[in-house]
Amino acid sequence: MARVETGQSESLFDEAEQAAASAAAPLAVRMRPRTLDEVIARRVEQLTAYQDAAYAARFSTLVGKVRAAEAKLGREDLADAVARNYYKLLAYKDEYEVARLYTDGSFLKQIEAQFEGDYTLQFHLAPPSFSEKDPETGHLKKRAFGPWMLRAFGLLARMKRLRGTAFDPFGRTEERKAERQLITDYEAVVEELLARLGPDTHAVCVAIARVPEQIRGYGHIKDETLGKAKAREAELLATLRTPAAPKLAAE
Repeated sequence: MARVETGQSESLFDEAEQAAASAAAPLAVRMRPRTLDEVIARRVEQLTAYQDAAYAARFSTLVGKVRAAEAKLGREDLADAVARNYYKLLAYKDEYEVARLYTDGSFLKQIEAQFEGDYTLQFHLAPPSFSEKDPETGHLKKRAFGPWMLRAFGLLARMKRLRGTAFDPFGRTEERKAERQLITDYEAVVEELLARLGPDTHAVCVAIARVPEQIRGYGHIKDETLGKAKAREAELLATLRTPAAPKLAAE
């Protein structure tokens, strides 16, 4: 009997997302959104699956506000940047999302396409909520979990409505608090962009809205890229707030 091991990349979250994305790749290529309307519709669909309709409405409301303001300039660059990057922050990969990705059917389809006969799944995971850190590297230590994890994932996926509430057992970690704060901070930044938006500031506003693109990875890797992204954001915001300097924004 073959043993199929998963979750052995830098992070459980990265592995789950890659598995789901790989299984759906041909369909994704055909359905990749091209227009802003398609981008918004796709993100609303994804956020509804991620959490619920109200969460998706939070996204579409802010993007719609940006789109309406930018329409006065005859542009859609800023609305597109906000749609893509606001979505990225809203759909952070927590325990509930990992569970959903493993149990929505895509992961098992990928496994069945690669292996025949009997096999056993083994998951190497490092859940941030209760994993120990390596004293030398500071990285979370992974542990091996058997095929029963798929049943646990199924239960956990159905608990996603607890996300961000007082009853969320994972929401009290510093990592989860930081991810929710990123969303709140981005919303505040977008409001400032709208207040300062004009023909001369449009380029810097787009650059600021795109800063979350620089945030990549999970765990310590995400911490490193987040630090750089925040430094870049501060630099661009200083440019935006300096009346004589907006032309520097497009660099």
